Amino acid sequence: MDHLTKCIQLDMECAAICRAAAELMSLGSNHSAQLCGICAELCDACASECEKHAQMGMEHCRECAEACRKCAQACREMAHL
Repeated sequence: MDHLTKCIQLDMECAAICRAAAELMSLGSNHSAQLCGICAELCDACASECEKHAQMGMEHCRECAEACRKCAQACREMAHL
């Protein structure tokens, strides 16, 4: 289970920043684009880590990586990157 520690940490960080970005966007914040840029970076990092475990047959990690990649792309679009 130790090999999943980094993955789980990144999952939690990704979820936290996604919630924060969504909240700032819902408030019409002038800073949401900046946070979306950071969110995209973190989602990509999470996806990369999850893809390592997906290659070992962990289906939930494959699903997580796919969701993170989609989120990262949406964040880049919101941030106009």
